[in-house]
Amino acid sequence: MSILSTEQLGHSFNDNWLFSDLYFGINKGERVALVGINGTGKSTLLKILSGVLAPSVGKVVTERNLKIGYLEQDPQFNDHEPITDFIYSIDNTRQQLIRKYEEAVNQPVADNNLLNTLMDELSSENAWEYEYEIKTILGRLGIQNLEQKISTLSGGQRKRLALAKLLIDDPDVYILDEPTNHLDIETIEWLESYLTTGQKSIILVTHDRYFLDNVSSRIIELDRGRLQAFNGNYSYYLEKKAEQTAAEDASFSKNVNLLKKELEWMRRQPKARTTKSKSRIDSFYELEGKTKERATKSNLELSVNVSRQGNKILELDRVSKSFNGKQIINDFSYTFKKGDRIGVAGKNGTGKSTLLNIITGALKPDSGSVSVGETTVFGYYRQGGLEFKEEERVIDVVKNVAEYITMADGKNLTASQVLTHFLFPPAKQYGLVNRLSGGEKKRLQLMRVLMKNPNYMILDEPTNDLDIDTLNVLEDFLINFPGILMLVSHDRYLIDRLTDQLFILEGEGRVRVYSGNYTDYRLEQDDLKKPTKVNPAQEIRRENIAPLKKKLSFKDEKELKDIEVSIKLLEADVVKLTERLNSGITDHIELSEIATAIQAKKESIDDKTLRWLELTD
Repeated sequence: MSILSTEQLGHSFNDNWLFSDLYFGINKGERVALVGINGTGKSTLLKILSGVLAPSVGKVVTERNLKIGYLEQDPQFNDHEPITDFIYSIDNTRQQLIRKYEEAVNQPVADNNLLNTLMDELSSENAWEYEYEIKTILGRLGIQNLEQKISTLSGGQRKRLALAKLLIDDPDVYILDEPTNHLDIETIEWLESYLTTGQKSIILVTHDRYFLDNVSSRIIELDRGRLQAFNGNYSYYLEKKAEQTAAEDASFSKNVNLLKKELEWMRRQPKARTTKSKSRIDSFYELEGKTKERATKSNLELSVNVSRQGNKILELDRVSKSFNGKQIINDFSYTFKKGDRIGVAGKNGTGKSTLLNIITGALKPDSGSVSVGETTVFGYYRQGGLEFKEEERVIDVVKNVAEYITMADGKNLTASQVLTHFLFPPAKQYGLVNRLSGGEKKRLQLMRVLMKNPNYMILDEPTNDLDIDTLNVLEDFLINFPGILMLVSHDRYLIDRLTDQLFILEGEGRVRVYSGNYTDYRLEQDDLKKPTKVNPAQEIRRENIAPLKKKLSFKDEKELKDIEVSIKLLEADVVKLTERLNSGITDHIELSEIATAIQAKKESIDDKTLRWLELTD
């Protein structure tokens, strides 16, 4: 039985209907994902379901006293209030009790009587577990200073604060619009686990395909004002959608052939309109409508020309950067090579965007140098979003970059033609930019970057607010992009598919160069966290040597000491060689030589360990 449903739901803006006559429902414990291209009305539908927006027609029906939590794309706050006022609701007894306890604990001089009283009240309210859960949520989402004014927070911090509040309140239905935006990958993985624990009822919109696959149990597609349900996760949806598309293509070809015959009949139809001929005319117009609908569904194609690239691309030599005494990047060097495809990973605040700004010259390093090749042309897609004037039209934004663009086949396309390729029909091209959806603005921003014909592409969180259809085509383009690619993204699917090397910002200025994609890196990290089975010989070596039962000869004692020194030196060599192996070397001969050397030194360690055991016995 549905706990939230719609009846004949419809909504329009300025007489333009996004959707109409929609029937939708969610049962308790269901996790439903809403998919569809930008501009189809996904965010609008979420606002209506949450009660933030009233529909033009129809209604939303909910269970009595159903508590709905809504996370919007760009949360709005009372900027003057501190975080603590927002987190702890006035009408929530347990939250207010936890707030009083936290404030009492953080006083310079503790009031023991007050603390004892509050602790008793927390126990009677069974609130200790809730207090721990609140701390966990705030910590995971990087919310530290609860007295900080909300007005001082960045857009990303505000999104994480709104998400934290929703998770703390634990509503009956979670309605989430792009919940993974502004989260680092580790936090996204934690959020996945959190949302799939227990019987949470969820309606969400997200571009993150791994997140979709792991969280959703039903996919609903919003396409041209209609809903279609797929009972399964995102992988199941893709499989069924492929089958459906193949069937539609076959039907489309059949309709085109039939339409040609019907059109010929229409041109020579008899003047006398019998009931039979009128029925055939109606069928013709119905068939024509279906065929046009299929034919006008645009495809985004990206195949721009790329500027010629010389041998010298970019060199970073011992680059360092700090802010307010905090080291962000320390003594980092790297020489970029043709074909480099690098993902930039690390927790929020470790300096990913700082590194990109140093590379492009937007930020100067405190020390070290950045040397850019003469033929290097940057295409930098910034996280901040599209900057435009309120009165600017869509086509003006593009023409400010170039009047035309050269495609890979040598043809020149005008700004208007390129906009059409990017799913902006003529009606939207001459509309104002401020009327575009968030995803459409991102698509327009991406188009401006590509029109510069760059040979060094830098994408800083390009997936935020883009629909999955656009992302799929963007990926296909970037896979075949012949220049340098640097990608900062929390989208694990995207970073796995497009990169084969990582710059991992580990904090305190450390930048680690890792050979492999993100999944390779996470598997390695998981292996390191597992308890390792220690070789008995290594275990004995690590412990303090017990007094020997037999007195060794002078020669044996000297050999024992030499072995211990040799083992330490060999272990240090193995560590250095392993770091070289993961430093980004692409020459397979050199990689093979390093791997062989590591194996040889490990075998030498084992041999010396056995001799050490013989002597100590």
